Amino acid sequence: MSLENAACEMSGIQSSSYEPYWGFRRRPFENVPDPTFYVPSVKHEAAMACMLYGIQARKGIVMLTGEIGSGKTLISRAVILKLPRAQYEVGLVSNPTIPGNEFLGEILFQLGLDPGGTRGEQLRRLNDQLLANYHQGIDTVVVVDEAQAIEHDRLFEELRLLSNFQLNDRFLITLVLVGQPELRDRIAQIPQLAQRVAVCHHLERFDRAETKAYIMARLAAVGCTLPIFSSPAISGVFQQTGGVCRLINSLCDLCLYHGSVAGVHRVSRTLVERVAGRMVRACATSRVGACA
Repeated sequence: MSLENAACEMSGIQSSSYEPYWGFRRRPFENVPDPTFYVPSVKHEAAMACMLYGIQARKGIVMLTGEIGSGKTLISRAVILKLPRAQYEVGLVSNPTIPGNEFLGEILFQLGLDPGGTRGEQLRRLNDQLLANYHQGIDTVVVVDEAQAIEHDRLFEELRLLSNFQLNDRFLITLVLVGQPELRDRIAQIPQLAQRVAVCHHLERFDRAETKAYIMARLAAVGCTLPIFSSPAISGVFQQTGGVCRLINSLCDLCLYHGSVAGVHRVSRTLVERVAGRMVRACATSRVGACA
């Protein structure tokens, strides 16, 4: 079993609290899309800049892709926080696997509108809201996370139709599609939709230097200024995770736990390699037992 699979298996397992031992305000490596932990790396800043450009320039459809655990969801949440509420109304669809006949209703609901009625009534209600926002100087944005999980092509067609809401050659709604690399392939098979994707960015993994900066920034966010992870340990984290954010978080979290149990005051490369091995072995034999 790979470290990636092990991390996925163990993502819901909570180990004992180690914050007091290390002097943290909170855990620095939780795998949740908390914008507090957004780290402005070169790759993440490039992704954010592309998304903000597409939204602010009202480009119609914006797409961000990246492999599992690369930080797409966190970036999308950070982008949403950067949009002034007085200028933007944002709806977030985080579960695109809902039945096709409920998809449009979910978009309305996330925009604070009544999701009920026939499809025609829903579209009229949405159109009225888009026009009202337009006249008030407010841009409407809908972010669809995990968009590669959309099951039916007709839902992609539904999204394309939403881009038809225009006035005076201006899009009244900006759609932001966030998903894994296969999202690009899905959209490429629908030429009418692919032609409307005006801004597209693929999020790459961290390199070694970015992995180090990421770890240090996450630690600083919880009040830690000491080099708890040695340089060889950070190199080990990069080697074990390949620079994937979610894997970095999972491995570093368990290193801090095991370090506190062992009573050490610094995470070594030996500890990193031992914990990575335990992660794989524990999940190869059981769906629990992260701390085996």
